[in-house]
Amino acid sequence: MILYLHGFRSSPQSFKARLLDAYFLSLGEPERFHCPQLPVSPRAAMESARRICQSVPADALALIGSSLGGFYATALAEEFGCRAVLLNPAITPALDLRRHVGIQRAWHSDEQFEFNVEHVDELSPITCSRITRPERYFLIAAKGDEVLDWRQMVAHYPGARQKVIEGSDHGLSDFAQYMEEVVHFCTP
Repeated sequence: MILYLHGFRSSPQSFKARLLDAYFLSLGEPERFHCPQLPVSPRAAMESARRICQSVPADALALIGSSLGGFYATALAEEFGCRAVLLNPAITPALDLRRHVGIQRAWHSDEQFEFNVEHVDELSPITCSRITRPERYFLIAAKGDEVLDWRQMVAHYPGARQKVIEGSDHGLSDFAQYMEEVVHFCTP
């Protein structure tokens, strides 16, 4: 199973999640892909994702995490020993998201939610300062990411498979051209 973890303010309606969902549907294997709506609370998001990870053997599980979801995917890959693809992952969200405290609007709906200081504080205990077994990781980092610094991403995943893209953007709007490579990495 591939578990996709979306980013801050995102949802299962993100471009990349919908593209992957359609891909597995076209293969007649929709059960291989799962993308839940993650709670705003990082603690609750990790608990929710952890329950899903616990239901699948590590050798049959792969994670794909985008932005904040990449931060979560890294912590979960370390915990469960599974593979993870990281798409422009957040490296220091406890610092980066502090400026987003307050009422936020979801990207794919008109829903509003409150992101508070307690949520920011929940990020620090999740932080993975160093990865083990870099062969389990595949990083895709865009130099054109307007939100996060690709150099931090590259430095955080030494020894991992890395694809650094000239241009592109934080949402990886050109993800379709990398999707099969991502799925192949996730497949045992």
